[in-house]
Amino acid sequence: MDAPSSLGGKVALVTGAGRGIGAATARALARERVRLILVDRDGAAVRDLAAELGPDVAVPAEADVGDLAAMERAVAAGSARFGGIDLVLANAGMGGYGSVAQIDPATFARVVDVNLVGAFNTVRAALPSVLDRRGYILIVSSGAAFVATTGMAAYNASKAGLEHFATTVRLELAPLGVGIGSAHMLWIDTPMVRDARADLTTFAEMLEKMPGPLGKVLPVEDCAAAFVAAMASRKRRVYVPRWLAAAAWLEPVFGSRLAERAMLRSAPQLSEMDRQVAALGRSTSIRTVPTPTESTTQQRFPQK
Repeated sequence: MDAPSSLGGKVALVTGAGRGIGAATARALARERVRLILVDRDGAAVRDLAAELGPDVAVPAEADVGDLAAMERAVAAGSARFGGIDLVLANAGMGGYGSVAQIDPATFARVVDVNLVGAFNTVRAALPSVLDRRGYILIVSSGAAFVATTGMAAYNASKAGLEHFATTVRLELAPLGVGIGSAHMLWIDTPMVRDARADLTTFAEMLEKMPGPLGKVLPVEDCAAAFVAAMASRKRRVYVPRWLAAAAWLEPVFGSRLAERAMLRSAPQLSEMDRQVAALGRSTSIRTVPTPTESTTQQRFPQK
């Protein structure tokens, strides 16, 4: 999918740019002559990507989206380099493993902090420049905003919150000339999905049991292309795959008793998932466990 040339010369802030959807979208935007401010808690990853794209195209910034002051510094440095920000991709996110009874409480809080508060911090930090340029912000939610999956309460709740956050920001900023979109995806071939498959056999089994296309994992390039097209046309919502739009309209149906019984047939066995989470000694991918400088809360916990 080729993005319209209207993106050429614009400046985009991309969070979670070190790998996965963020990195793939950054590369796709660079091909459309967009200059990039690349933000990730993994400084080495964004420095490598910026070096790949070139100093005239990208500037890296190591920052945790949960830290508003750090995001403000990243925005200030990028704006000083490129003159301002036209586009924002609030993409940084993480997942959590285990039932409500099992998940480490610190991980639950961290998922909400990164996914939901991180999007607020991203928008807040970039807002003065985006307002000045009447730009566009794409907030990455998920299909999980419409369809809940057992063992993923923190992720589901944060992504549902992001859908409402995007709607609220749209109502506030549309009269000021700023476009706001929300993105909803099913399973994308990202490090987060790969890590969950590797960590938990119950997760891999769940994908296999899902009917039809519901368990299909799509290439990250498909998602990046859809995001770039959404930025070019300032879409209100983008779905990957496109048929997921029906889930938004059918959200009340997914909460019905009949639908819940059907979904439970393909849901992971929670007792087995919780056993595997306890054996891991963590409730998230190893790459998203906070470092000692990011959190004083002990992330690891003993087996039950």
